[in-house]
Amino acid sequence: MALFDGLGNYRNFGLLIMRVGLGVMFIYHGYPMLGGGPKEWYEVGTSARYIGIHFWPTVWGLLCAATETFGGFLLIIGLAFRPVCLFLLITLIVAAAMHLGKGEGLDGAAHAIEDAVVFAGLLFVGPGRNSVDKK
Repeated sequence: MALFDGLGNYRNFGLLIMRVGLGVMFIYHGYPMLGGGPKEWYEVGTSARYIGIHFWPTVWGLLCAATETFGGFLLIIGLAFRPVCLFLLITLIVAAAMHLGKGEGLDGAAHAIEDAVVFAGLLFVGPGRNSVDKK
C-alpha cells in the first residue's frame, strides 16, 4: 500500500522503539526478581528442571533475574545487543518450557514464546543505527 511505502526509511527508529519497549519491560519484570534475594532466585531457578537441569536452582534464578534486568538495560542502549538477545532467548525458552511443563498449555506459554520469537529475529537483524553497537 502506497501510504506505508516510506516507512522503510525509518527502520532504525522502529528498532529503537522495539529495543526501548522490550528493555523497559524486561527491567520491570527482572528487577523485582533480582531484589528478591536467594529465596526468589531459588523459586525462579527451579524452572530449569523443565529442560532437564536439576542442580543449582538458586544460581539459575539469579542468572535469569540478572539477564532480564541488566539485559533490559543493555537492550535500551544497544550494547552487546546480539549476546543479550541470545541470553534472553534462552531465558524465554526455559520460561515457555516451564509453562508447558506445568500443564498451562499454549495459552500459558504464549507470551514467552512470542518474546522468544522476537529475540530470535532481533538476533539476526541487529540493534540498528541508534545504538551503542552501531556500525
